[in-house]
Amino acid sequence: MQGHCAARRSVSLCAVRSCLLLLFLHMSAPVEARRVRGGRAQTRRVQQQQQQQQQQAPVNTERVEGPESFPLDFTAVEGNMDNFMVQIKNLAQSLYPCSAQKLDQDMKLHFLRNVSVTCNDGSPAGYYIKESKGSKRWLLFLEGGWYCFNRQTCDSRYETMRRLMSSTEWPQTRTGTGILSPLPEENPHWWNANMVFIPYCSSDVWSGASAKTDHSDYAFMGSLIIREVVNELLTKGLDNAKVLLLAGSSAGGTGALLNVDNVAEQLESQGHVGVQVRGLADSGWFLDNKQYKFTDCLDTISCAPTEAIKRGIRYWGGLVPENCRQAHVGEEWHCFFGYKVYPTLKSPVFVVQWLFDEAQLTVDNVHLTGQPVHEGQWRYIQNLGQELRATLRNVPAMFAPACLSHELITRSYWMDIQVKGTSLPRALHCWDRSLQDSLHINSSRGNHSHLKHKTPVARGCPRHLIDSCPWPHCNPSCPTVRDQLTGQEMSVIQFLKHMGFDVQKMAQQQGMDPRKLLGILNNGN
Repeated sequence: MQGHCAARRSVSLCAVRSCLLLLFLHMSAPVEARRVRGGRAQTRRVQQQQQQQQQQAPVNTERVEGPESFPLDFTAVEGNMDNFMVQIKNLAQSLYPCSAQKLDQDMKLHFLRNVSVTCNDGSPAGYYIKESKGSKRWLLFLEGGWYCFNRQTCDSRYETMRRLMSSTEWPQTRTGTGILSPLPEENPHWWNANMVFIPYCSSDVWSGASAKTDHSDYAFMGSLIIREVVNELLTKGLDNAKVLLLAGSSAGGTGALLNVDNVAEQLESQGHVGVQVRGLADSGWFLDNKQYKFTDCLDTISCAPTEAIKRGIRYWGGLVPENCRQAHVGEEWHCFFGYKVYPTLKSPVFVVQWLFDEAQLTVDNVHLTGQPVHEGQWRYIQNLGQELRATLRNVPAMFAPACLSHELITRSYWMDIQVKGTSLPRALHCWDRSLQDSLHINSSRGNHSHLKHKTPVARGCPRHLIDSCPWPHCNPSCPTVRDQLTGQEMSVIQFLKHMGFDVQKMAQQQGMDPRKLLGILNNGN
């Protein structure tokens, strides 16, 4: 027993030494090295500095590998030194092998205690969680995965994508990536939050409130699943939270828009008025536009979004935010489209949206199958980008790269994508700061209302970021594109030519020399 205690004292002493060493290294490091890194441009500068240092070093000098360094998240601990020390200790434990407390990075599965709230097939709904003791920030992520809108499409979905309708084969753990990552080098501002991943098994864009009965084939309980998860988290520390960020991608992004005010009202009604509820909608800002080619509504993919939602909301018994419902009485399907529901929301929401979203193009019947697109398709794709820009114009907090892709915030490369030199994690950090600043200003004035609209922009900290170039992948930081036939990576200019891009014609339209346009495409300058 004494030996065990001595070992524990030794481990504690070692952890404290590690904390002090890490703090010393951080505080003594050059200022440039301590800045949060985001995107490829910063990485290239660091690599160039390293190359210069290697060239200046003596030839016979042996290179000594030191511990990897990464920036600390001061955003989460401003005004809270105790929480700052918790972060230091957590970093020390993860970096130094002499600490016996090995951090368990994965999120663990919990089924809901309320067994009446279920997935489509009646199996129990649930969530994955990784708690972060000492943190008062909670990130709840809604998974995406399309939807079904009648018996035929739901039966087909159950046969081909059962994990999105049933919990029977869910794994016991999940590893977070992107904004769900516990690694500060991958997730510089949210790595130490309490992480909750809510699997999508309701097929209703997180809107349904209908149980499975003898007269119905499936349950659609997306909105009730969110409500029950929040109730359970209140027993795990959410009741003492400062910030709850309801995030989601694709159908989960739309779900975040549909439920963020409901979550805020749920907490407020239970007396938890100190929790700031915010939304983060990734790739869920769909348009109810006219399809490139009209097709009958036979399946989920080819059915026009408006028609699918009209059918779905009746089949699901779908719920929408009350303000939006009142604005569209009898036509509540409008509330599933971001640019229509957003103006009715009370809670602050950050929108992440590719200007050329692959899922939007798919439901619009523009299929990029590896063959060059026709001129009509090319014009349709460009017009889609213009339409999206128009709907995002009055959104104060948003990140919209001119790329052909779908979903971003949980991708491991999410730090690499930039708009006007700013990465998404940096933009989210700026948004977070602006909301905190506004909260302090309003608190000093005795105003504790929700803060959604424009607040002063801190110098060098933008949060309204949208690309202005007019074609897909004109942003050089866009994700890598691969040829669908060969699997080989394609440069931006190769991709655009593959899409049928006419350099001469586009240069003429832009009023510039074709060689200059090629230089922009190749270099991003």
